[in-house]
Amino acid sequence: MTAAKPTAGQGAGAPVVTGLGICAPTGIGIEAHWSSVLAGKSGIGRIGRFDPSPYPVRYAGQVPGFDTAERVPGRLIVQTDHWTHLALAAGEAALADSGADLDAIGEYEMAVVTSSSSGGTEFGQKEMTALYQNDPSWVGAYQSIAWFYAATTGQLSIRHRMRGPCGVLACEQAGGLDGIAQARRLLRGGSRLVVTGGTDASLCPYGLTAQLTTGRLSTVQDPERAYLPFTAEASGHLPGEGGAILVLESAASAAERGADTVYGRVLGHAAGFDPAPGSGRPRALRRTAEQAIADAGLTPADIDVVFADASGAPDDDRDEATAITAVFGPRAVPVTAPKTLTGRLYGGGAPLDVATALLALREGVVPHTPHVHDVAPGLDIDLVTTAPRELPLRHALVLARGHGGFTSALVLGR
Repeated sequence: MTAAKPTAGQGAGAPVVTGLGICAPTGIGIEAHWSSVLAGKSGIGRIGRFDPSPYPVRYAGQVPGFDTAERVPGRLIVQTDHWTHLALAAGEAALADSGADLDAIGEYEMAVVTSSSSGGTEFGQKEMTALYQNDPSWVGAYQSIAWFYAATTGQLSIRHRMRGPCGVLACEQAGGLDGIAQARRLLRGGSRLVVTGGTDASLCPYGLTAQLTTGRLSTVQDPERAYLPFTAEASGHLPGEGGAILVLESAASAAERGADTVYGRVLGHAAGFDPAPGSGRPRALRRTAEQAIADAGLTPADIDVVFADASGAPDDDRDEATAITAVFGPRAVPVTAPKTLTGRLYGGGAPLDVATALLALREGVVPHTPHVHDVAPGLDIDLVTTAPRELPLRHALVLARGHGGFTSALVLGR
């Protein structure tokens, strides 16, 4: 489906998304993911990458049926972490989906910007175990790069000969939106195509232990009741792996090559940072959302759906609901959090939300928030529950926050 031409003042010349690659607990590929979202089919189950019995959290979102040997070149499998494997597969799919002829684009006109949260924890744990149980000679040379949060950006850049400005945003869950915003800046600066988005994969004892220190993981042992954002039962969130990779191009470049599909436009962005706890100053989410909408040249009345950060921690949920109500008014805009199907994917979470939001704009359907039925008293938001809601959609606002205070908002247009 090709997007309609934007009118002046509403995204004319805005970067466009021409390719999506998804490796998520809801499925591998666009159709598998979207079908799961609409059906409310959960990708959360008992952790299978290690025995979680000794840990208080035993459930997570895991990518089903991912055969690394089929999707990643053999030499890269031993050099990189599972987190990078997922991104390499999603990147390959996104570029194929875009239909872009990379040989026709200059190497220095293509760039890569990804988000990262935990880095290669599983690879790192394996190498540290070898060190502690044996001696330094057992540690492989690739440990020096596979754990590094920029490893995915580097591997995508090398594999596809993209030698333009490359980078990584390490802002936990918020980094996915910040990475897409950086891609927009690069396109404005002369790049023609940018691979962006992100994945994460920290389902190993080392990674799970690190996540437990945040105090935000749910220890409820029923996978359908463990992650219930915006409810009276909210007890935190479940972790997950995977995410999405997107191909962004300048509108002119996409039109020049006759791109078959345009999923949507990146219209506005803003980033903020929460003040120190106890400072008495308001958290940053409301201001960040307002600035992103203004950056898009829109007003709150132009936003048709909000994809919420949905932390699942009661204080975070209350703050987010209050911010949404302050920006739009009580129950004035549909709000959704399909990430209850996947868990929070950290560096991959916001890119997956963006991909889902683009599909929602294309199809005119607001996905629901599975497992959630009633919003907690005092949260005056129109949370879409029970079933998807068909609506004429023009613009979506995606919100994301990262542990430590990172806050980001992105506005998308059909």
